[in-house]
Amino acid sequence: MEHVLAQTQQQQAQLTEQQAKIAANKAAIAANTARFGQLDDYYIWDEVTVYFGNGQTKVDPKYTPQLLALADKAKTVNGYMIEVIGYASSAGSVSLNQKLSEDRASNVTNILMQEGHIPLTRMLAPGAMGESRQVGNDKTAEGQAENRRVVVRVLQNKAIAGV
Repeated sequence: MEHVLAQTQQQQAQLTEQQAKIAANKAAIAANTARFGQLDDYYIWDEVTVYFGNGQTKVDPKYTPQLLALADKAKTVNGYMIEVIGYASSAGSVSLNQKLSEDRASNVTNILMQEGHIPLTRMLAPGAMGESRQVGNDKTAEGQAENRRVVVRVLQNKAIAGV
C-alpha cells in the first residue's frame, strides 16, 4: 500500500511540474505575441529635416554633416531602420510636385548610403508624399519653403528594443 501511495505522490509531483512548464510556455508565447503585435511601433532616435529651394532636388551641401551624423548615430542603435520621406509645396502641378518629392527623397537616401555607408537593408523605401501633409501655410513664401522638405528619421522597432 505504501508503494502505491509513494508512486501516486511521485506522479502528482511530475504532473505539477509539467503544469508549471506549460504555464511558463504559455507566458513566453503571450510575451512573444505581444512583441510581434508591436512591429509597427517605433522609437524615433534621431531626425533631420532637409529643406529645398523651389523646384530644386539637389541637397544643399550644408546638410551633409547633419545626415552623416545621423548615419553614425543610427549605427549605434540595435536593429535600426532609416525612414526618408520627401515632400513638396503646392506651388506647381500635382504631378511635378510628386516627382520633386521623389527625387528629393532619393537624393537624400543616396547621401546616407554612399557617404554615410548605411546598408540598403537598413533603408526603408524612400517615401514621396508630394503636396500632402503640408506643415507650413502654403499661401506664404515662408510656408511654402517649410513644405519643400525631406524628413529623415532613425527608427528602432519597440519589439527589437525589448520594451
